[in-house]
Amino acid sequence: MDGVIALYKERGMTSHDCISRLRKILHTSKIGHTGTLDPNVDGVLPVCIGQATKISEILMGSGKVYQGEITLGVAYDTEDLDGKIIAQQPVETPLTDQEIDRALAQLTGDIMQTPPMYSAVKVNGHKLYEYARRGETIHRDPRQIHISRFNQIKPAIYNPTAQQQTIFFEVACSKGTYVRTLAVDFGKLLNLPAVMSSLTRIQSGGFQLSQCVTLKQVADAVADHNLGSVMRSLSEALAGYPGYQMDDSRWQIILHGGFLDPSISKNRDPIIRMDFEGTTRALYQFDAKRHVYRPYKMFLNKN
Repeated sequence: MDGVIALYKERGMTSHDCISRLRKILHTSKIGHTGTLDPNVDGVLPVCIGQATKISEILMGSGKVYQGEITLGVAYDTEDLDGKIIAQQPVETPLTDQEIDRALAQLTGDIMQTPPMYSAVKVNGHKLYEYARRGETIHRDPRQIHISRFNQIKPAIYNPTAQQQTIFFEVACSKGTYVRTLAVDFGKLLNLPAVMSSLTRIQSGGFQLSQCVTLKQVADAVADHNLGSVMRSLSEALAGYPGYQMDDSRWQIILHGGFLDPSISKNRDPIIRMDFEGTTRALYQFDAKRHVYRPYKMFLNKN
C-alpha cells in the first residue's frame, strides 16, 4: 500500500485527527501528512502512505496556495478567530482597492516573517504555543519566506455598523509561511489591527482542492476494495519530474544503488523519475561534481 491521498481536511479537525482516522481506516501505521493545517482551516492535506512517506519533504517543499479573508479593525492574540480580542480600531473610511493592492504587493517576494506565539515552532525545547498559553512571550528570530503572489480575488466588503472591512485574497507561498501572520502584517502596513478571519488551502503538494477526497470517501473505497480510486500512485504524485522507463540493465544498477550516466537526461534535469514495469522505483539527482546521477529516493519494493 504505497501512494498519496489528497485528503480534504474539514474545519474543526486537527491534522493529527485526520492521520489517526486514516490509520484505522487503512489498517496501517506507516502514514504521515505533508504540512499541518490549523483546526479552523480546511482544504488540501496530502497524506503519504507506505513508501510514499519518503517523499513527504518533497511534497511539502512544492509550495502552497490559499484563499481566505482578512478583517481589518480588530486583532486577536492567536491571529485568527480562535483566540481573544487584543485590539480594536474602527475603520472610519473604507480602503480603496488601490490602497489594498499596494499593501498586498509589499508582502510579496522574499520577505522576513516572525513565527507567531501560537505556533508549534520550538524554542529552548518547548513549543511556542506552550509559552503563549502561560501568558509568556518569547523572542523569535525572523525567518525568510517567499510569497509568489498575494492578491485580491473579489471586492472588499465594508461593515458600517462594526466599522470593519473584510478583504478576500489568494496567496501562493513557500513552506513555513504563516498566513495568519501575513494577515496581521498586512494590517500593520495600513496602521490597522487585522485578523485572518477565514482560510482554505486550495493547493498543496501538487494537488488541487478539486482532486481531494473526504475521510468518508476513503472509508467507502476501502469497504468496496477499491482504494485505488482515492489513492494516487507514486508515479502520479511525482508526475512533475521527468520520467524515464528503465530497461533490465539499468534496473539492476538501481537495485544496487548505483550511479547512472548523465546521458540518460538530455536536459540534465536536477531530479529525474525512474520507472520500471509501469511503476516509479526511484528518484535520481544530478551530481555536478561527479557528473553522474546518484540515488535520491528509492522505492524498490513492488506495490
